[in-house]
Amino acid sequence: MLRARQILVRTIALALSAAALGCGQRGPLYLPTEPAAAQRATLPETLNPAASRATAPAAPSSVPASSPLP
Repeated sequence: MLRARQILVRTIALALSAAALGCGQRGPLYLPTEPAAAQRATLPETLNPAASRATAPAAPSSVPASSPLP
């Protein structure tokens, strides 16, 4: 029974210390409006980059389409 009590106390201590430290985010959330932000990936593009490449127009590349990739 002593082992279960130690686990409970350690779990509560860990939870309280994590809550006290917080995540580190401060200030209000906002959407960036500067021109450089327009070139950044959006959340769906970050989560599934293959889908965003399929819908985006193909950019010219220096590698011929028939050559295999390594």
